Amino acid sequence: MTATEPRDRPEPQSPPRGESAPAPSGRRRLFADLTPLRTSADYRRLWFGSTVSWVGQGMTALAVSLQVYDITRSPFAVGLVGLFSLVPLVVFGLYGGAIADTVDRRKLGLYSACGSAALSIALATAAFAGFHRVWFLYGVVALQAVCAALNAPARSSMIPRLLPPEQLRAANALNSMVTTFGTLVGPSLGGLIVGLAGYQTAYLVDAVAFSASLYAMWRLPAMLPDRTGSKRASVLDGLRFLATRPNLRMTFFSDFCAMILAHPRALFPAVAVLWYGGDAKTTGLLVAAPAFGALLGGVLSGWQGRIRHHGQAILIAVACWGTAVAVFGLTRNLWLGLLLLALAGYSDTVSMIFRNTMMQVAAPDEMRGRLQGVFIVVVAGGPRLGDFLAGSTADLTSPAVAVTGGGIACVVAVGALAVYARGFRRYDALDPTP
Repeated sequence: MTATEPRDRPEPQSPPRGESAPAPSGRRRLFADLTPLRTSADYRRLWFGSTVSWVGQGMTALAVSLQVYDITRSPFAVGLVGLFSLVPLVVFGLYGGAIADTVDRRKLGLYSACGSAALSIALATAAFAGFHRVWFLYGVVALQAVCAALNAPARSSMIPRLLPPEQLRAANALNSMVTTFGTLVGPSLGGLIVGLAGYQTAYLVDAVAFSASLYAMWRLPAMLPDRTGSKRASVLDGLRFLATRPNLRMTFFSDFCAMILAHPRALFPAVAVLWYGGDAKTTGLLVAAPAFGALLGGVLSGWQGRIRHHGQAILIAVACWGTAVAVFGLTRNLWLGLLLLALAGYSDTVSMIFRNTMMQVAAPDEMRGRLQGVFIVVVAGGPRLGDFLAGSTADLTSPAVAVTGGGIACVVAVGALAVYARGFRRYDALDPTP
């Protein structure tokens, strides 16, 4: 059998409902559980490929922003890069999930990854040829977002087919490390490569980095969704399903509490100057602190394997996020502020791990792609709404009121959700109910 042929393999068997997986050993109670990497070669290749690809994408994102500024000398033009990426990601996120619930997810992931690699090659080719046009860069960024919106639901909905349910929480913790590592390392490496060898080299490295992801997708078995009929999956059907599943719906509501009400990122430049008397370097530290905490959230995730009530864990984690942000708004000590932001990032990762696990375990296979599409829209759009709310509140009052008030509002809102959604608090991973 060649590597090009999909291989038939039995899906992992889960333990009977009501039975838990073996308790983790003492060494794994603190650090991330590596069982998914040891037991599944397919998942191991996918994880490694994703790690390399995320670093490459981080490099390209920074290189494009630097190139746009080099061409225009306009911060506004650089800001438009984010807009051209955000809009396609939100618009196509839902449809990408519907497509992932209709076609072979392996092929969708493979083709969309090929598209991303081709776009990186296009960027490199244009840079080598001296074709420096802002409209071209905007267009490529938008198409990259479309590929990402198609790839993410396919990739996420594959994982429950590669691993048994008791390993999904550990897999989501490992996946969180991939995205955070890429976010931290990719831009730094991209800036270094652009400075030493130019934009074209950074784009070319990103294109080569996609080979790891392409190889991982190539080796996967066929991943047709479990659908009872031939009818194409509908976005509206997915939203109707979510509307009738209170526990899954609450995972999104709880995330909104954090990302919209208590998201101080847009205020970091002002905070760096007004509170700490700093400059751009101080702003960089404020931006990096939550990401560092998020990375620790994945590395130090072994203890989460003992948690059965995932809904309760999500509510506590979001409340911790809001509390950390609120106290951050009261402190004027830089190192204490960085520690609080790192704690917020850690809490956010804990919430994300349990939210993803609930979506993968409690939702039927035929709906996983569409739920992941909704997740993309929430993750992409929520923080932008949070930036707008924080910036508007700061202009009307002050950064301190915006940050501390937002944190308090987050805690109050998640407390109200906890009172309202008692079933969510009682959600049991051993008896998952959507």
